[in-house]
Amino acid sequence: MYSVILCGGSGTRLWPLSRKTYPKQFLKLYSDKSLLQETFLRMEKVMPAKNIYLVTNYDGYFNVFNQIKEIYPEVRKEQIIMEPVSLNTAPAIALALKYLVEKEGVSEDDPVIILPSDHYIGKIDAYAELVKTALANTGDNIGTLGITPTAPETGYGYIRKGEKSSPYFKVLEFKEKPDKATAEKYLETGEYVWNSGMYIFNEKTFSEELEKYAPELFSAYSGKYDEFVGSFDGMQSVAVDVAISEKSKRVVVFEGDFGWSDIGSFDALADIINGNGNQQKRHVQIDSENVFLHSSSGKLITALGVEDLIVVENNDAILIQKRGKSEDVKKAVSYLKENDYKEVDHSVMGYRPWGKYEVLVDEKNHKVKKITVYPGATLSLQSHNRRAEHWVVVKGIAGAINGDKELVLKENESTYVPIGAKHRLSNPGKEELEIIEVQTGDYLEEDDIVRYDDVYGRSK
Repeated sequence: MYSVILCGGSGTRLWPLSRKTYPKQFLKLYSDKSLLQETFLRMEKVMPAKNIYLVTNYDGYFNVFNQIKEIYPEVRKEQIIMEPVSLNTAPAIALALKYLVEKEGVSEDDPVIILPSDHYIGKIDAYAELVKTALANTGDNIGTLGITPTAPETGYGYIRKGEKSSPYFKVLEFKEKPDKATAEKYLETGEYVWNSGMYIFNEKTFSEELEKYAPELFSAYSGKYDEFVGSFDGMQSVAVDVAISEKSKRVVVFEGDFGWSDIGSFDALADIINGNGNQQKRHVQIDSENVFLHSSSGKLITALGVEDLIVVENNDAILIQKRGKSEDVKKAVSYLKENDYKEVDHSVMGYRPWGKYEVLVDEKNHKVKKITVYPGATLSLQSHNRRAEHWVVVKGIAGAINGDKELVLKENESTYVPIGAKHRLSNPGKEELEIIEVQTGDYLEEDDIVRYDDVYGRSK
């Protein structure tokens, strides 16, 4: 058995935490692990880590690799499948299954579970047992996991159950997100479950149903893997639900109650964190009711004499909204996009293959960054045409090239890189390297860079 975690998506429902450059799956929202890491660790309770694969795009590749390496140091780069372009779940799943069979030698009869990377599961043991049951019993059907509904939710899709054939139900139909009255009817009948978006099938079944219901995609899929990749960017962007599962007569649902949420809003996140008793100590509420406070930077937030509020802080932006109005976050995002606010997509945190940086000061003629370099990682050999840099090591050991000099810098040591000088930073140590970088010049944006050599293939 195998699993494929889809982690190439991006969204703004959790803005300002989630950005185009760092979407929800990479965030640490309710624990010291990201949603992606939590998903991977859950699947380790079901199968060996070496059988867990991930699909992402170019922008997310190194974030995925670095985050998985933190929790599974033996991860192979071959376990991360890179989409040529971000489309939707049907092309991404087709890419993954073709890769597994053709490149990794997986049998066309082996069951594979397809998972979103950004969901919450509260009852992990119950979830793991249901997944094992589904993998063992789906056979040549298309299996899906359905969640026993606990409320008339309007933010989830629904699945109507048919005849029970233990341990699953035949699926009669899929229903889109309903209005409140319809959701209440669904709940009353007991015939419906929430659609989790998790699917189980083997490659043989997927291929057969793809040929029947999505012939255009199947035409590309039926060729060799490298040919499929070459034609990928011309494929239709379509969800697997629309392409196959809503049409197929072979879909079955395994029902369970495992504390599931897609964390599609701050109201949902508030329910999870409050339910787990995980409110941060630096979030103080005095004479306040029904208030949720969240700070990604650890800043002290104090609420006094207020009620029914959500306050979210993320380094460079703060969101204040009324409880129950999370759907309206999209209005704020639309306004910011229309008025060219860079904070809608970009953050003061930047993530790179070698580590990350945080902008501490950003003024017209100077910028200050805190740069973290992972053990063994190396930045590109580069120069800048319009800025100079001053590096100060605050933690770890730095290897540095500065012009014609090769340096080893320890804590409290520094070097000055003048405009135009070729330079390179690396971490030869076994712990993270942290430096403070002070940039000065008349232009300080990230595109003022000339790369001469790069271990990540970014040099031109």
